[in-house]
Amino acid sequence: MNRNFLIAGALLAATAVICGAFGAHFLKTRLTIESLQTFETAVRYQFYHAFALLIAGMLYKDFASGLLKWAGYFFGTGILLFSGSLYVLCGVQNMRWIGAITPLGGLCFITGWLLLAMACARKN
Repeated sequence: MNRNFLIAGALLAATAVICGAFGAHFLKTRLTIESLQTFETAVRYQFYHAFALLIAGMLYKDFASGLLKWAGYFFGTGILLFSGSLYVLCGVQNMRWIGAITPLGGLCFITGWLLLAMACARKN
């Protein structure tokens, strides 16, 4: 197991729960419907990829490889870039340019999943 991935995945999942509750109870009356949907997308993708990070951490015991380690790094970076940029977009109106970062986070997610698949495929 990769302990760092497990810890990071658990903390990112906990943070996603906190953000989701914050959005549902506090932001619901303060954001536009469009911004609230963007916020919910950020939370959802943070959750998905926190679980992906946990999976990478658990698989590391049996599939230890550089590919799996890089998959975990890409999942973490994807959360930061994708979800992070969407969170900022919801709260800061004059920073619309930050939306250009979001697709880079999506690319990190895709890369992470492909690396995870390659690591599993290379297991003897």
